[in-house]
Amino acid sequence: MSWGTELWDQYDQIAHHTQKGIDFLEKYSRFVDERCKIEQDYAQKLRRLTKNYLPKQKGDDYKFTGIKAFSLMLNEINDLAGQHELIAENLSTAVVADLTTLIKSLKDDRRKQLQEGTRIQALLTTSLNALTKTKEKYEKAFGASERALEMFNKADADMNLSRAEVDKHRMTSNVKRQQMDDAKNEYANQLQKTNDYQRQYYNHFLPGVFSSLQDLEEKRIISLKSYMQKSANIEQEVLPIVTQCLDGIQNCTNSIDEKQDTLLVIDKHKSGFNPPGDIPFEDLSNASSTTNLAGSTPSTTPSDKKLSILGTITGGKLRKRSGLLGIFAQTSKSLAGIGGDGGLDDFAELPPNQRRKKLQSKIDALTSKICQETAARDGLMKMKTVYEANPALGDPMSIQGQLTENGQILDKLRSDLRRYQVWLEECDARTSSPASSARTSPRRSSVSDDVQSLSRSTSDSSVNHAKNSLTSQGGRSSNSPESGIAHSAHSLAHHEVTQDIDDDEFYDVEPLPILGRCRGLYTFEASSEGSIPMEDGEELWLIEMDQGDGWTRVRRTQPDPADLMPEGFVPTSYIEIYDKFAQPQPV
Repeated sequence: MSWGTELWDQYDQIAHHTQKGIDFLEKYSRFVDERCKIEQDYAQKLRRLTKNYLPKQKGDDYKFTGIKAFSLMLNEINDLAGQHELIAENLSTAVVADLTTLIKSLKDDRRKQLQEGTRIQALLTTSLNALTKTKEKYEKAFGASERALEMFNKADADMNLSRAEVDKHRMTSNVKRQQMDDAKNEYANQLQKTNDYQRQYYNHFLPGVFSSLQDLEEKRIISLKSYMQKSANIEQEVLPIVTQCLDGIQNCTNSIDEKQDTLLVIDKHKSGFNPPGDIPFEDLSNASSTTNLAGSTPSTTPSDKKLSILGTITGGKLRKRSGLLGIFAQTSKSLAGIGGDGGLDDFAELPPNQRRKKLQSKIDALTSKICQETAARDGLMKMKTVYEANPALGDPMSIQGQLTENGQILDKLRSDLRRYQVWLEECDARTSSPASSARTSPRRSSVSDDVQSLSRSTSDSSVNHAKNSLTSQGGRSSNSPESGIAHSAHSLAHHEVTQDIDDDEFYDVEPLPILGRCRGLYTFEASSEGSIPMEDGEELWLIEMDQGDGWTRVRRTQPDPADLMPEGFVPTSYIEIYDKFAQPQPV
């Protein structure tokens, strides 16, 4: 069904309805625009909220599972805020902007169709007005003709009138009759024109305008439906990520462990002191014995009183160590005086358990720095070796200043490490039981660490391995060799354990797996530390590929027992790799 045929007489209603439809589309566009602003404002407030309540990860409280879960939950909420921002952005660009363009187009097309309808309606009105005028003219001419004919008939019947007067009435009647005929013809022609245009108006012109308006209305409704669906799709697109965020929040809550948090409280605040003993009974009836007891042990009561409250709830803040606990502070001061560096903190003011944790963290940090500086020194030594082999690449003496500075830093770090290790051993010895306090904490052999330093990798695994093994460097001389590679090779051949250690604490060195086979192309004389000599055509195992510095690590296929360096580095350009295994092979 069409508006042009069914609503031919409802022009004003159609014009009003189309205007209401466009107004509703504008209303929906404003709704989406305001929703975009709400989503954007909500996302900004969520981000501000998460930023204000996000715990500091560097604090000790971040170790608790509840606080860590809360922090992770805030991160998920921050991601949710990002999804709301995405919804606002997509609605603004894909819906609001397109709706604005569509509304403008619909208004222009409606105005054109209404103008066309007004034009054809004005033409029909003009034609009807012309028909009315010609009809009135015809009616007037017809009346005048009838009156003239009647006058002629009366004059012709009157015998008293002359022939001339009768002829005059006859001529007047003929003129009026001719005028009537002309008006009749004009009226007939105008009537035909008006009927033709009216027929076209109601059968062609007006239905065309109404059909165009109907098409615009259908286009508006389809567009409204499309943009509503697009708005829903925009939200559906972010639902998987929103679901992931909600699942992440659920996982965060599941990770909260009350037992672990309570144990962390113990680990954080445990002092290591023993609870105070029973208060002895003082017999006041024997005043003399009490006086003698007080005179013989003048410092027992104050000391016991001091020791009985330290580390307890009623003890308050620990301000100063006294009695037996003063040993730690005295030891730290004496060690600082011996070392010649009073800038190191031995944490003597802390309880034993907390002091042990602080000292261990310092040792771990120093071990990591030593590994980094050692790796940097190895790189400088290799660069110096390359410069010595090929002076065109650079001056070897330009590296010497950096090597000297690196050596000083390493000596300082190792000295600090030894000092903290001694403090840690003293802390363990003082706070351990009598059966275990007679033994000093064993030091493990550093052979595994020396072998590990051969590798040029500075990954986290090597750093963590060095943390466990570098503690034995406390008794080692600070006069370290220029290269970590040479130091490693020398340690493999001449390592001597100067500490008394148990057999079960010695680490056996496991050689690196074999990556393939290679053959020497030229004779190479080892001129730098960490490298090994090689003959032309000699078969070698491939241990480590070139890392971009021009050196490859190899091992002899048939090492001589007298050879102190069966493994080391050779120039990459001096060898040919003819067999590379798909998987590393064990030795």
